[in-house]
Amino acid sequence: MLERPAAGERAVIVQLDFGQPDIEDQLEEVRLLTESAGGSVVAEVFGRRHSPDPKTFAGRGKVEEIAAMIAASDAQLVIFNHPLSPVQQRNLERDLKCRVVDRNSLILDIFALRASSAEGKLQVELAQLEHLSTRLVRGWTHLERQRGGIGMRGPGETQLETDRRLLGNRVKLLKERLKRLSRQRGVQRKARMRGDTLNVSLVGYTNAGKSTLFNALTHAGVYEADQLFATLDTTSRKLWIEGAGNIVISDTVGFIRDLPHSLVDAFHATLEAAVDADILLHVVDSASHARDEQMSEVDKVLEEIGARDVPQVIAWNKIDLTEAGPGVEPDEYGNIAKVRVSARSGEGLELLRETLAEYARVKAESRRKALDEASQLAQLDFTL
Repeated sequence: MLERPAAGERAVIVQLDFGQPDIEDQLEEVRLLTESAGGSVVAEVFGRRHSPDPKTFAGRGKVEEIAAMIAASDAQLVIFNHPLSPVQQRNLERDLKCRVVDRNSLILDIFALRASSAEGKLQVELAQLEHLSTRLVRGWTHLERQRGGIGMRGPGETQLETDRRLLGNRVKLLKERLKRLSRQRGVQRKARMRGDTLNVSLVGYTNAGKSTLFNALTHAGVYEADQLFATLDTTSRKLWIEGAGNIVISDTVGFIRDLPHSLVDAFHATLEAAVDADILLHVVDSASHARDEQMSEVDKVLEEIGARDVPQVIAWNKIDLTEAGPGVEPDEYGNIAKVRVSARSGEGLELLRETLAEYARVKAESRRKALDEASQLAQLDFTL
């Protein structure tokens, strides 16, 4: 895993208010994102606007304020908690004489820092290159000059055109590799799904405690930390539950608001564990006052990857930080829809195991009935 200096780069973060109701939550999130990327927040700039400035996003006066903050804090970069266009980023870097990173680039950087498996690294590289391709459009004027070179390009091709062509070739290669890996995993998944084993996929907002809960249930020892995107690669383990046998639990990457589409597309193969699951265990940070918005963001991504209709059980996590006690809450049909737990202290985990066991028994019974019906039809056809 890539290491960063302990002190980190000194960053000024910029958060503008366009009338959002949860501006404080967004500000806290960009602080955590910056720290997760190895940066150190030395100054913060706020502002209120009706709409982004087309040239610099923040407007002339706010850019001057940011420049003053850079000088006063000896900052090395500026982080906007907003997506910037290539033109806006270029103009800001020219005016601020400083490196500028937008929200999408920051998230991509954290993914690059965290990726550990070969597939995870391929997915991150693909997302980064697709993001970079938008920056090649009028973004780098120094690449417009023609450059000679034997065997490098056709006559008259500019450096910008060469970069586009090479980048396109690399993107195509990465997509082909990921497609092959996806097919291999698809075969393995189908083999698992043919059995009676219940397949459970953990989903949730980043830092909701998915990996901690996964480790508490399976003792898998996957990496967990109080950081955003501590887990990128899907990990699956078998869990034996008395009275239900084995179930398979998969830990997946966390979601976040305004997740770049390039990341959703690149990580689609990894997120297929959620699409093919029998049950989604939606882990929620119950101690966060933004939990409702976070649950909504998770549902948006689930819909985008085609997993919106997979049944969910809510794991109401971190009750040790609230006044809630362990317990279960049924839905209108009497099925358990929410389990209050603490992955850290272990409270409510037995209730969660019992809930998963019940779903496992229901799946096994449904499969036995289906096999019996198929057998009866086969016998009837044979008789006829």
